[in-house]
Amino acid sequence: MIDEGDAVPAATLRLSDGSTIDLEAPGATVLYFYPKDDTSGCTREAQDFTELAGDFATAGARVVGVSRDEMKKHDKFIAKYDLKVPLASDADGALSEAFGTWVEKSMYGRKYMGMERATFLIRNGKVAKAWRKVKVPGHAAEVLKAV
Repeated sequence: MIDEGDAVPAATLRLSDGSTIDLEAPGATVLYFYPKDDTSGCTREAQDFTELAGDFATAGARVVGVSRDEMKKHDKFIAKYDLKVPLASDADGALSEAFGTWVEKSMYGRKYMGMERATFLIRNGKVAKAWRKVKVPGHAAEVLKAV
């Protein structure tokens, strides 16, 4: 599990906007992990980050959302809600495993593996700040303050 002060894994992500991002590159990146496209909490979180996308850019940070959904599903999600933050697919689970966001969850007594909602502020290849078990309301604004 990656924590504050740790180096990020060497990874280049292909984003929904056609660009790529190297997590070890200089600069600031906000990487937020979310469970599933087009669900209520995940939609609200993506909309909140979209609403503040210009402010993040002004502050010098790029925001990227990550789930295990395929890129085709991301494309539909982006189009449906006119999202302004790029998304990356972690279909093989390597990134979520490396960041420790693929965890055992429980619902109605049933245990299963799923994505923990978590956000990481990465500066120059290291985790500057980590938010785990994120609650969506007000989260994007809190991350912006940290940037």
